[in-house]
Amino acid sequence: MDSNQNPVLVIGGGISGITTAVEIAEVGKEVILIEKMSYLGGNVVKFNNYFPKLCPPTCGLEINFRRIKQNPRIKYFTSTEVQEISGKKGDFKVKLKTAPQYVKNNCTACGNCIEVCPEERSNEFNYGFTKTKAIYLPHEMAFPYKFNIDTEACKKEACNKCLEVCDYNAIDFSVKEEIKEIEVSSIVTATGWKNYDASKIDNLNYSTSKNIITNVEFERFIATNGVGENKLLRPTDNTEPKKIAFVQCAGSRDENHLPYCSAVCCSASLKHALTIQELYPKSEVKIFYIDMRVSGRNEDFLVKIQDNNNIDLVKGKVGKINETENNNFALEAEDILSGRKIKYEADMVVLATGIVPSDINLNLNKDENQFIKDDQIEGIIPVACSRKPMDVSASVKDATAAALKAIQIN
Repeated sequence: MDSNQNPVLVIGGGISGITTAVEIAEVGKEVILIEKMSYLGGNVVKFNNYFPKLCPPTCGLEINFRRIKQNPRIKYFTSTEVQEISGKKGDFKVKLKTAPQYVKNNCTACGNCIEVCPEERSNEFNYGFTKTKAIYLPHEMAFPYKFNIDTEACKKEACNKCLEVCDYNAIDFSVKEEIKEIEVSSIVTATGWKNYDASKIDNLNYSTSKNIITNVEFERFIATNGVGENKLLRPTDNTEPKKIAFVQCAGSRDENHLPYCSAVCCSASLKHALTIQELYPKSEVKIFYIDMRVSGRNEDFLVKIQDNNNIDLVKGKVGKINETENNNFALEAEDILSGRKIKYEADMVVLATGIVPSDINLNLNKDENQFIKDDQIEGIIPVACSRKPMDVSASVKDATAAALKAIQIN
């Protein structure tokens, strides 16, 4: 490989961006990986487990983090976003903005700062259902493994308690925002996805109760390092729900919200239902769906669901959810197979909201749903959920293909 060639830029440090970067570097080409969050891992690191083998995030990500650390051809920058792209294939100029990182890389994550920090902030890693101190470790396998400071919650020099107890001089409030320009040969946009805003779906009343959550929030509720630490508890009263309802296509395949299928929601809800049954065998789960769309090895989940007497699949769309006097929920739905309308009362409701592309303020060709189109100027390669919804397994395969395309561009 010609060492004079410009490196490849990978925008986004989720599972697809990490895979792309590692694959490129391991064939001998330089790569720059950037991530707007303060840690790598993207959405997958928040999961309880993922398809197809139901591995916990520590399984695949820990190996990839080690590969990044051991490969000098990979340079990574967190808290960093692209401001501008110019040029052409083989010779792109990219302007990057890195937010101030007040905790330096020599942080040992000893925790002394947490003990003295007087301020709290909402924990975005648990979607706001828990709190941390203003100085915090994002999660136990954070990469890079160091503390962060929430600039909105921290009083910085007006407090200085964390500086006083840091034995390694790892905190510096004088750090400023950094702007720099780099030259790269090709660009892979692995900007990923976010969940559709469930508060926009008026009839499902997501905003009225904390006991109505989305499918990605459920991942944090059931995870061993999550909200309930492997216990499923209702946020309002910390009780274990006995009857849980899953509402498929919450806003999806709906011209008023998302006109497309997100491809992963059915499999995810089946996975969640089986997880509930493992933890609470006497619980009752009802899954309301329009069409049950699973493929490949994920069809095994459907067979297990059909064999479980405590999990009921109801083919029909939920039209309305109302909170009852006892803080439960009355779901009104149609049962297509029986030809009648039904009502079901649940202790907890999980909305299977769809995938939408992450916000990216770059001048790229996008389709009507804001996914990045494949027909960019030569040298810019969209990958995985930046271009269309797909699960982790498909994203990794797509990332490998993107790496091959990127290294062929001089």
